[in-house]
Amino acid sequence: MIAKQPAVKRYIVTLGTDERERLNTLIQKGINPARQVLKARILLKADTSETGEAWSDGQIAEALDTSIDTIARTRQRLVEEGLDAALTRKQSPNSARKRIFDGAAEAKLIALACSPPPKGRKRWTLTLLETAVVHLNIVDRASDNTIGRTLKKTLSSLTCRSNGSSRRRPTPPS
Repeated sequence: MIAKQPAVKRYIVTLGTDERERLNTLIQKGINPARQVLKARILLKADTSETGEAWSDGQIAEALDTSIDTIARTRQRLVEEGLDAALTRKQSPNSARKRIFDGAAEAKLIALACSPPPKGRKRWTLTLLETAVVHLNIVDRASDNTIGRTLKKTLSSLTCRSNGSSRRRPTPPS
């Protein structure tokens, strides 16, 4: 596989001895995510200091079985944002939706799900819980799917207790 070569390297990696030690420790421990280890290896191979290997991007790409673009982005993040930013994955603020149920709202939902069901009902359904959390101003809006996921996550082994008797919590769909 022949990798493309950039004409001029815009971001030169020069690591200090403490940074090299940190990267070597990160690689040797074996408890870090693979993506982080790969970026540490890229930076060590690209290091142009006296103790560095100063490999070209093509050599690094071939040796580590990665793309030139990954190497270029890792170099760029190191130079522009520092070592920690180069090793961690960049999180986009728009990539995930804000959680509907925070800790307090989740606790209220659990208490509601463990309470006696409305009159004329044998048990709480997800649709009833959906209506109740909005009516009680626990959250502004929530779907039955969101409620089901929240209960599944938090109540997988919890038994609700009301009036001294034990009954299982509502079972969300799998």
